[in-house]
Amino acid sequence: MEGSGRPPPRTPSTPTEPTLTNGSAHYTAPTASAAGSFTYTVDVTDDSGIRGLKVIAWPASSKLNPTKADFRYVDSAKCKSTLADTSRCIYTFKVTKKEVDDAAKGTWNVSTLATAKDGGTAFVSKAITFEVAG
Repeated sequence: MEGSGRPPPRTPSTPTEPTLTNGSAHYTAPTASAAGSFTYTVDVTDDSGIRGLKVIAWPASSKLNPTKADFRYVDSAKCKSTLADTSRCIYTFKVTKKEVDDAAKGTWNVSTLATAKDGGTAFVSKAITFEVAG
């Protein structure tokens, strides 16, 4: 159909994988009178925009090694657009003294699953590590 004046047929676009940058983790131990917290912050970028980010924090000593399938029922970070294609995502949870007393001490890992608006995903098995003191 050369010279027909028609544009070539459109092919469905392939989703791109989101990228994660500027990640940081902050752990504050609880005290006798106040809860502690863990916060993971990261910038997530994809040309279609960001739908969400799920996070799992786990002790390295557990040898857990989460997979993409493990993210089905975990909490999501709160993501807010900072640019048309980028969101700042923040995941926070409170930690009680009892929880810390029962938790493994030492190095913890953070695994993430980012999902773009076009359906593309990026799974990072060890996005960052942090320490829980004993």
